[in-house]
Formats: sequence, C-alpha cells, structure tokens
Amino acid sequence: MSAATNTTSQMNTSSQNPFLKPYVTNYGIPPFEDIKAEHYLPALETGIAQQNKAVASIIANKQKPTFENTILALDHSGETLEKVCYVFMALDESNSTPEHTAVGEKFYPLLTAHNDEVAMNPGLFKRIKTLYDNRNEAGYTKAQMLAVEKAYKSMVRSGALLNQKDQAELKAINSKLSDLYQRFNKNLLAATNEYRLIVDNENRLGGLPANVVASAKEKAKENGMPDKWIFTLHAPSRLPLLQFANDRQLRHDMYTAYTTLASSGKYNNYPIIAEIIKIRARKAAILGYPHYAAYMTEKVMAKNVKNAEDLLMQIWKPAIAKVAEEVAEMQSLSNKDGNSFKIEPWDYYYYAEKVRKAKYDLDEDEVSQYFPLENVRKGIFEMANRLYGITFVEIPDAPKYDPEVTVYDVLDSEGKHVAVFMTDYFTRPSKRQGAWMSEFKGSYIDDKGIAHRPIIYNVCNFSHPTADAPALLSIDNVATMFHEFGHGLHGMLSRAKYKSQAGTNTDRDFVELPSQIHEHWAMEPELLKSFARHYKTGETIPDDLIAKLQAASTHNQGFTTTELAGAALLDLKWGQLTNTDSIDVESFEREVASQLNMPAEVQYRYRSPYFKHVFGSDEYSCGYYTYLWAEVLDTDGFELFKEKGIFDPETARSFRENVLEMGGSEDPMELFIKFRGRKPTPDALLRNRGLIESKELNVNTPEHK
Repeated sequence: MSAATNTTSQMNTSSQNPFLKPYVTNYGIPPFEDIKAEHYLPALETGIAQQNKAVASIIANKQKPTFENTILALDHSGETLEKVCYVFMALDESNSTPEHTAVGEKFYPLLTAHNDEVAMNPGLFKRIKTLYDNRNEAGYTKAQMLAVEKAYKSMVRSGALLNQKDQAELKAINSKLSDLYQRFNKNLLAATNEYRLIVDNENRLGGLPANVVASAKEKAKENGMPDKWIFTLHAPSRLPLLQFANDRQLRHDMYTAYTTLASSGKYNNYPIIAEIIKIRARKAAILGYPHYAAYMTEKVMAKNVKNAEDLLMQIWKPAIAKVAEEVAEMQSLSNKDGNSFKIEPWDYYYYAEKVRKAKYDLDEDEVSQYFPLENVRKGIFEMANRLYGITFVEIPDAPKYDPEVTVYDVLDSEGKHVAVFMTDYFTRPSKRQGAWMSEFKGSYIDDKGIAHRPIIYNVCNFSHPTADAPALLSIDNVATMFHEFGHGLHGMLSRAKYKSQAGTNTDRDFVELPSQIHEHWAMEPELLKSFARHYKTGETIPDDLIAKLQAASTHNQGFTTTELAGAALLDLKWGQLTNTDSIDVESFEREVASQLNMPAEVQYRYRSPYFKHVFGSDEYSCGYYTYLWAEVLDTDGFELFKEKGIFDPETARSFRENVLEMGGSEDPMELFIKFRGRKPTPDALLRNRGLIESKELNVNTPEHK
C-alpha cells in the first residue's frame, strides 16, 4: 500500500487534491466543483496510509489501554478516509457516471481490504479486549461503555478471534462480496435505465393525470420521439401508470417489466444473488453462526431471527386477511363495470384507486395539486421549527454536486449554526431508485470540547416540473419527503460526543424511528393547512378534502403491509439458507410465498433481482424487517404526541433530547422508554394501519418478553 501511495503522490500532490488539504469552504462543505475522478484513489490510498499509521501508534503506545488512547484514538483516526468515502459513496448513488463506476471497481476492493486489516489487527484487538474485560471496573459513562462493548464485539464479528487461515478466507470472502454488490448495483441501474415503455396512441393514455402525460411527452422529446410518450421504470413514471391507466395492457406491460427487472439478459442478477447467498453462508459458518441471518440479527435490537419473525407474523396474519377484503371490493367494482377478468397483481394499484374514490370520494390526482414540492418543503421546515425551534436559510452560493441540489444553513432559536442540510429531490438516470439520507460530515465533540456540526443530505426521486405545472407530489411522495427529513433531523440535531455514536449511528432497527415518526405530521390538519396549497389558485387545502384524507388513511393497508412484510420475511429466509449448492431464485421466492400463504394478487415489495436493500450491500441484509420493527416504536410514540398535542413543547423536547440528540450513545430501548415512559406494544401499529379496530393485542414486542 505504501508503494502505491508513493507512486500516486507524485502524480497528485496534496496541493492539487481537494481531499488532501483542509476544505476552505463555508462549514467545510466539500468543494465539489474541484473534485475530479482522478482524485478519489490517491485520496483513498493516502487516507488508508494515515489510518494505518494512527492504528500502529495506538498499538505501540506503552501506556496501559484507556478509553482515550484506544477507543477515542481509533474514533479519530480516519479523517481523510472519511472525507473521500463520504463524497465518493454519495455520488456513486446519486450522480454516478461511467468514469465514477470505473473508479469504484478499484475503490471498493481497496477499502474493503483495509477495513478487514483494521478489524482483524491482533495488536489493536488486544488493547480493546483489555478494556472490554475490565469494563465493569473502569467507571465508564453509558456512552463509553457502549463504545467499548461495540468495538470489541465488532472486531469479534469481523474475525479477530479466528486463526490466520480462517482470517485469510474471510478477507477473500469480504472482497468477493464487495465485488458482487457492485455488480448487482451496476446491473440494476443499467436495467432500470434501459427500459422504455413507448406509447404511440394518445387514446391509450386515458385515466392518467395531465402532469404524468406531460412528463411522458417530455421524456419522448428528449429521446427524439416528439409524437410519442415514454414511460420508464422510475417510480414517478411507473407508479402513476399502474395506478391510473385505464389501458389494462399498459398496466400489465409495466408491471411485468418491473417485476422481471434485472432477471434476464446481460443485466441478469440471478447468478450474482446465488453467489452472494453461498458466500454469505460460508462467512457465517466461519464465524461460528448457524446461518447468515443469525449473524446479522445478533447485533441489533431483535437479537435473533425468531424475535424478528415473531413480530412480522403478528403483522402478517391480519394483513393478508385485510388483502382478502380489499380484493373482494376491487373484484366487485370491476364486475359492476362489466369486466369478466379476475383481479391480477397489475390491477391492484388501479382498482385500489378506484375503490378509494368510490368509498371516500378521494381522487389522488386532485390531492396532488395541493402538494407542489416547494410547498411540502415549507411544510417539513415548519414542522421542524415548531417542534425543535430550528430554521433553514438557503445558501445559494454553496458548493453542490449537482445543479438541482439546494443547500441550507440550519440555525437554532438563537441564530446559531446547527448543521448544513442539502436536498436533491428529482429523478435522473445517474441516480439509483429510492430515497435516502446520509452525510458529508459527521458530528462529534473533540478533546477541547468544541462541537463539530454535521453536513446532512436527503435524496429522493420525484418527477421534475413540466412546462405547465410544478413538481406535484403524491400522498406517498409527501410521506417519503417527511420520512427522509426525519432521518435528516436525526443527523442534524445529534449531540452525541463520539463520531461512532452520532446521528444515525445506532441500531438498524432503531434508526427508522426518527424517520417514520415524522411521517405522521404530514397529514395532520394543523400542519397541512400551513403548507398544502393549490398550485394554480393558492387555495388552502379545504376541510372536506382533509376529512377525506383522514378517512382514507388506512385504505389499501392490507396490500401495503403484505408486500412489505412479505419482502422482510423473504429477506430473513434468504439469510437462513444453508444448502447453497444449487440456488434457483424464482423457485425459492415461490416456495417462501407458498409457505406464507401469500395472496396471489400481491408480490413482494422487492423481488430479489432488484432488492438492493438485501443484495446491493450488507446494510439492510436480513434487516428489511426493521422498518416494521421501528414502526412499532414510531406509532406507539406518536400516540403520546396525539395525547399531549402534536406540537406540545415538552413532548417535543423529550423526543429531541432522548432520541434525536442521543444517537447511539445509550441502549435504544432505554432511550425509547425515557421518551415514552414505558415499553412499546404492536397494537398501535395495527391500529394505525387499520388492521385491528381496537386494542385487541396487549403484548410486548418479542425482545421484551
């Protein structure tokens, strides 16, 4: 590694490479306009060398191990590495280019190999083990105790206790997995961008909202087809077509294209999935676990697969019962229209919308006209101001990685800087599907007591404005915007002392609490009236429309819950697979669906070839269930706000101080109990989704039995 660093340093001196010198921008925002593809690898190699030197210094320290000279020193050992990884990984997801992808083929293997070397370093492990073995007599704070315990367990889980032969195999496995994840993601992005559903007859567009048709027309013009309409697999194009298009064949074609995404041809992810499953099973075996799911669930709130599956099955059974009711309503409506066909999966979105309109007189196209993106942005900022006293001031001249990014200075009630917040809301071919939050700089408090504040960003995939209308958001889009902003608040408001515990650095099944609880404010009348205004007239959303939204809030939740819980259960089943000699992905999916008695009209939210959470990285592998696990917490927690008032200052202060500011510096369940006053139960979730009428359940979530 040192030879590589010496070579590249001759080509790229620190004066030329933005990552190898202090950022001189306001608040330390990365100078994106100065960063080139050729800067990443030299900066990565330099960062690796610097951290290796820091780790060697920790090990060589003749003083006995202390929290400060070992755990804290390690926490502060990778500044350059953090800088380059934050930017490279962010742009790899949101603004990727062929040049960027080519760099990634070298970047990720180097980073994976380095992380393994640190995680399995025997000298470092010896010092951390000494601290761990003597932790009960050390007088640590709760945050320090957690940091020591997690550092020790992380190294054990990374192979620190293995012999050299097994460590070598584990390193090879991790390197191979890194390559497979990159190939999976590359295939998925390419397959998504390649598909186009071309319509050449305007009569086939009946039922579609005007803004959706306009977007399809503009997409066709971009592709040199001014007399046609193009729909893509990106959500802002795909979902409205499935929801509103009267042409059943169009719905069938779009649904089929999506559910077979990346499952054949040159972008086929099936072989990659089979290899990932096989290698993960071997990794678990080397580390002494019965299967990969046991390895992954051990480190979070669930503690084991059984607890995760038990919670999912409490939700699954009432959800599929609700699906039967929903399908019956759809079938009845279809029959009344004179149709003779049976409701199929590609009919679900369409007839669910028809039932919603018939039952609640609610037209989502009408509703979306009250949700221009800029108005919803004002809504999330007002929510944050009323709950936590923070304001957002745009920084128009701040560095940006894309012209569509907007940058804000986040200020507290006294006008002091809290964080930088960036938004990147519109879809583009270089951006992967979905929505997410991350950071360009984390927060922490240094040895001198100085608080270093974070740079947080939100990424979504909403439709662009058209020539005739601004970007209009669906109800689901609005919920997504509030969700990701909730993650953002977790990062922005963090006051945790240590980098490794700040913001969203907490258990995976707790991290969704701040995001999901803030979704509840989106449709609360008190906030809605402040931001939901018709894009043409400026009229505030009327009370009768709010009443319809409230009445329809649990509509189609059988379908929504079933596809989500089904995907979560499929994820856990993949993780428990140990017979990996011959893997047929489609057969395995069908087998799991059969075991669950999954309704024929519902598909997994993500089928395996495009299940990026599970096969695009380790991040959510055997952990997709965490969205529902956290929903137990968020629905129970929001009921306290409903009892006290949704903007009750004391309740907001308690949530901020006990959850948002604490990050991962205390046990997550202890933090929840401090806020809520008791342990959570699943019945609030089931009530919120309309799956039970009253408190029919009175049990704790599995890990608290």
